[in-house]
Amino acid sequence: MGESLVGRHVGFVRALREAGLPVSVAEGLDAVRALRVIDLAERESLRAAYAATLVKRPAHRPGFDVLFDLWFPPVMSGGPDERRRRELEEASVAELRERLAGLVTGGGDAEMREFARAMVERFGRQQAGPGRQNWFSYSVMRALSPETLMAGILREVLAGRERGGLAERTVRQQVTAGVRRFEEAVAADVRRRIAEDSGVERIARSAVRPPLDQVDFLRATREDLARLRREVYPLARRLATRLAIRRRRGRRGRLDFRRTVRASLQSGGVPLTPSFRPPRPHRPELVVLCDASDSVSSFAHFTLLLTYALREQFAKVRAFGFVDTVDEITRFFRPGTDVVDAMTRLADEADMVRFGRTNYGYALERFAERHGDAVGPRTSLLILGDARSNYQPPALDTLRALAGRARHAYWLNPEPKAQWDTGDSVASAYAGVVPMYECRNVSQLTAFIESLD
Repeated sequence: MGESLVGRHVGFVRALREAGLPVSVAEGLDAVRALRVIDLAERESLRAAYAATLVKRPAHRPGFDVLFDLWFPPVMSGGPDERRRRELEEASVAELRERLAGLVTGGGDAEMREFARAMVERFGRQQAGPGRQNWFSYSVMRALSPETLMAGILREVLAGRERGGLAERTVRQQVTAGVRRFEEAVAADVRRRIAEDSGVERIARSAVRPPLDQVDFLRATREDLARLRREVYPLARRLATRLAIRRRRGRRGRLDFRRTVRASLQSGGVPLTPSFRPPRPHRPELVVLCDASDSVSSFAHFTLLLTYALREQFAKVRAFGFVDTVDEITRFFRPGTDVVDAMTRLADEADMVRFGRTNYGYALERFAERHGDAVGPRTSLLILGDARSNYQPPALDTLRALAGRARHAYWLNPEPKAQWDTGDSVASAYAGVVPMYECRNVSQLTAFIESLD
């Protein structure tokens, strides 16, 4: 590779890692080897070579594509010719919307990119001072309002035909996909222009949302939580399987007398190697104790989604939520209940708050007093929260007694480990009683589940 391409390769791989995509040194070298056998002038071949060697999961592909377009932008060979450029500059907004409608329903990618570039040039530029300019996607969208094209396109395409049938659904899907292509083309051109003005490294840090498995629970948006719902069910199945494996490994079945006597014949009737019946397989039981305070509301939302999924994987699941007192919330997750409705009812009806300030010690004591019989020798106890108790007594002896009665006990903390024991956190004190794991995202939750062997 030439020196310029080497620099771009190194910068691109670094940007992928900073965006949360796991790229090892060996995989970076694999990409270099792949580049030696393709035509580097073919940009899409270059993209495919990098994707094949560096991208491991489908969820990582959108971020990869954004960064690839920044580090290896398309060659702008002249753009529209002078006549077409002048036409686009002088056209009215109504004429531009008509042109966009045609592209949305039947234009190719190259035509869409060319039109998007011209629209960014015309509407996306805003002066930010002498010799400085900023570029924005929203001003292009505001000027052309592509989302309002649907009604006109439907009237034109379906003229004289019945509405509401397959033809209309097909057109709607086509228009929706075309509008999305235009929005993506505008966003890509805006990022390219900002990168040219400010440097590709600067825009790369803010252009890519972290992969879904790296989204911080404490900073998750409503949209993130909706996407995370799809990740919950496979994790629930794996957690149930891991806990069942631990139970099978940790317990012998009853003595198998016949097999033991039969084996003893090889040693003169001396039963040197006793045989045991395999334990009866059964699904484990689970008790979830979840901090539902505002400081960890996004984490609580996700963990309650996890609880909702776990009820199908365990023989018995009981869930309890608390702020400064505790209430059983299992009733909100009955089979057939819509999870969104369950969350709404839980917020309105559950008795988890006395004064509104988190108090782990009081909540643990009330849990032991009212629901202590929920934890027994067949139970896995899972505690979810940041261990910040507003400087109230932590009730360590109560937690120790609960953990001692359970078969397994684990604590998942959504705060970074560096923040444990700062301020009102008593994380290390609780971790001395129950093993505590940092759990800020799906990746760490997966690692916790994989560690249960």
